[in-house]
Amino acid sequence: MTDLTCKLLIIGAGPGGYVCAIRAGQLGLDTIIVDEAAPGGTCLNVGCIPSKALIHAAEEFHRITAVNDGPLGIQASAPQIDLAQTVAWKDGIVNRLNTGVSGLMKKAGARFVQGRARFLDGKTVVVSDDDGEREIRAEHIVIASGSAPVELPFLPFGGDILSSTEALALTEVPDSLAVVGGGYIGLELGTAFAKLGSKVTVVEAADRILPSYDKALTAPVAKRLAALDVTVMTGAKAQGFAEGVLQTDQGEVAADKVLVTVGRRPRTAGVGVEELALTLDGPFIKIDKTCQTSMRGIYAIGDVTGEPMLAHRAMAQGEMVAEHIAGHAVEWDKRAIPAVCFTDPEIATCGALPGEIEGTKSSEFPFMANGRAMTCEREDGFIRVVWRESDHAIVGIQAVGAQMSELSAAFSLAIEMGACLEDIAATIHAHPTQSEGLQEACLRALGHALHI
Repeated sequence: MTDLTCKLLIIGAGPGGYVCAIRAGQLGLDTIIVDEAAPGGTCLNVGCIPSKALIHAAEEFHRITAVNDGPLGIQASAPQIDLAQTVAWKDGIVNRLNTGVSGLMKKAGARFVQGRARFLDGKTVVVSDDDGEREIRAEHIVIASGSAPVELPFLPFGGDILSSTEALALTEVPDSLAVVGGGYIGLELGTAFAKLGSKVTVVEAADRILPSYDKALTAPVAKRLAALDVTVMTGAKAQGFAEGVLQTDQGEVAADKVLVTVGRRPRTAGVGVEELALTLDGPFIKIDKTCQTSMRGIYAIGDVTGEPMLAHRAMAQGEMVAEHIAGHAVEWDKRAIPAVCFTDPEIATCGALPGEIEGTKSSEFPFMANGRAMTCEREDGFIRVVWRESDHAIVGIQAVGAQMSELSAAFSLAIEMGACLEDIAATIHAHPTQSEGLQEACLRALGHALHI
């Protein structure tokens, strides 16, 4: 095959890589992007998008099954779900988005090369596929190879032991499901399968679920899991699986399938990162304020650079790197990155937590005092603002409640724009909406909440 040259070569066509390619193309940079899989990476193909599709389908099914026991006066006959059809619908969405990403890269002038990329040196990559190999030489190279699920040696993936990828491809709802790991991925998928009818047991080694979130935010999620008849075992360690039984140090758990969600690792093996002797930060590639690695001309973005492993972080880094290479005066600023946990209820956070910054206070507004939450039968949760006493600047916002993901943009915007309590308190919020909770939390901080 013909060897290629370009100004910018990107390894990995996930959210960070493809956004980098699109922006680079817009800026007139001769760009090639390489991936052995379809464009979109883990997020689009086997992560964010398909998981949210399954979560939505599960919620719709659960609403119908639970409506007879509710106060709305609605009666429905026993519903059924064809999970194979649900998965086909999900796959259709993924295919549409794959096509869209490919079209956007082509429109921007970026060339997509399918194959496995491996560094030969700091300027050259060899790409392999079924037809052979070709070399690509570039002035600048971006490593955007993403991450992969962590596999436990005593619970290797295969058969009834699933990673999130296999769980999203199931065509039948398992009667029982054990989830090893009570982080956001395990709880999102575990909750979905509980709503579809599985008997779900969560096994978490820490003393509570979602240990990376503060306890006040996770309490409504724990309460909801109990209402969905999900068994949660905390301080428990999985030890092995055989003949439909998961062994733990707290006893046995019957399970048709076991979903292992104990974290993700950077996908650098096989790319040739070791041969370049790049400086690492633990298992991750160390980067500077422009996302450049320890080798000049080589950049890294997204999950390979560490936490937070979020698609929108990778996208922002990819856009910034393209602009930097094009000569713009930009650098990476990660202070206002929102994070969303699509559990039930959802958790959205941005910025500092209470007590994280000296000289700050926090104020909450509960959804049980919000009219829209009442009309949706979802009064669980609250919105919290963290603010600096000296000037009332908002440095953090957290919330737990139904549909909080849709408020996350308002949270990050407020912090990014340097809003203070008075700014949000004086902004008219539509009524009745849950967004009023943000205004009320600020009013409460100022000492004159209106609805509590």
